Formats: sequence, structure tokens, C-alpha cells
Amino acid sequence: MGSSTLVETKTIFKKVHVGIPYSMISGELLPLVEERGLNPEISFDADALDNLEPASLAIIAKALGMKGLRTTLHAPFMDMAPGSPDPMVRTVLRHRLEQMLHVAMELRPETVVCHAGYEDRRYRHMKGQWLEYSLSLWSWFAPRLHELGARLVLENVFEKGPEELYDLFESLYGEGVGFCLDVGHQSAFSSASLQRWLDVLGRFLRQLHLHDNRGEADEHLAIGTGIVDFHFLFSWLRLNRDVPPVITIEPHLREDIELSILNLTKLWPW
Repeated sequence: MGSSTLVETKTIFKKVHVGIPYSMISGELLPLVEERGLNPEISFDADALDNLEPASLAIIAKALGMKGLRTTLHAPFMDMAPGSPDPMVRTVLRHRLEQMLHVAMELRPETVVCHAGYEDRRYRHMKGQWLEYSLSLWSWFAPRLHELGARLVLENVFEKGPEELYDLFESLYGEGVGFCLDVGHQSAFSSASLQRWLDVLGRFLRQLHLHDNRGEADEHLAIGTGIVDFHFLFSWLRLNRDVPPVITIEPHLREDIELSILNLTKLWPW
């Protein structure tokens, strides 16, 4: 690897976030994050939130601040259903989001990522109610994040196409809520093309989750090792964004972080 590539790689590291579970950054990975200058996207599950130690969170906040690193957060998503018709389910999710507000107060993230949570086979018969319940929750959460200097972004997972989420983002546009396009989820679970997703929801795009797969499962491979069309994605970004959205890379293997960054140096348009 030549010196020019090394410089470019360091530049990319400074501009992107790397997905890291809280259980790892609060333990073995914090020294690596500090040493490599990784901007983390810290993900929390229910166990992490319920057993959160304020002192540990304060240590992370201080370490990241001293290194000038930027942070994004990912809220719990397992069994979280913002559009559920069951008020008790929605109460649980609201409790988790209240916990995330306390985390955000300490870590001061740029964004907080939540899953939009629409599944057609589950909610098709009650799409209007799903939208109503979802809007009520996000309209409560988004301004509270805004007060902390953070933006709420909602991520696609099992949605078959972008039209399923259009009314949600259109309704929340005035709240400053953005779209987090997860290209791995689009590749594995959606029947609509990447171009279609960008055509329909591109004006709401505020964040990207980048990882790869072979189109059949959510494998979280290194960028450029599957079938996701990153060349098209970055060509679209080059034409439509003068500055990059928030970008998080999400390979599951630590060694795939380096490969993902290296492949991004060949695509980076800014």
C-alpha cells in the first residue's frame, strides 16, 4: 500500500463512523478507538441500557472528547415496534428511547438511529394506524434529541420498497427527521432497486449504513465483497450531495473494517 493510499485511508477514517456495540467500546475496544481515531456509532441493546453504569459512560465520553472524535448512536431494535397497535409495546419502546436520551445527554451524538419498523406482511391491514402510532412516537422523540444537538434518523430494514416509508418521512420532514439508508438491508430484503430507494427517499437522506452481502442474507460483509452497487451509490452522491451525509460502516468482522475503508478510498467523491 503506497503512502498516498495511506493518506487517503486516514482521511476516510476521519470522515466516517464505525459501528461498535456498547459492550465492546466500554471494554476492550476503547483503546483501539482512541489509538486509531475511530468515530464510533455506538449501538445499545436492552441489556446495555438496563445495566448502564454512569461512570463507564462518562469515561467513554471523556476519552472520545479528548481525541476530538464524533459520535452517533444506535437505539435498541430487537422487538421494538413503533407502529404496534398494542399500547404496552409502544410504552416499552418509549421507555427505551427515554433511556437513550440519557445516553445522548452524556455522549452528545450527531445522530441517533432507530429502525422505522414497517413490515408489510404484518401491518398491511392497518397501515394508517401504523403511521399514526409511529408519528406520535417519533414526534415526541425527535425534538428532545434536537435540544441535545442530535438528529433522529430512521433506518430501513425489512421494507420491500421505499414507498412504504414515504408518508412517514414526508410527515416528519418538519421535525428534522432524516432517512438512514442501509444498503445492506436494501440488498438483502427489498424487492426495489437501490436507484428506486434513492429516487423516492433521496431528499430525506441524512445518513448511510454501509456494508455488503450476496443478496440473500444480512451478512455485514466488507464493502466491495458482495453485490451492493457502491459505484452507483457514490455516483448518485457525487451528483446530489456537495458534502457527505453521516456515513457509518458496519462490517461485523474487525478485519473487514480496514478493507471497507480501503475500498471507500476508490469511491469517495468529496
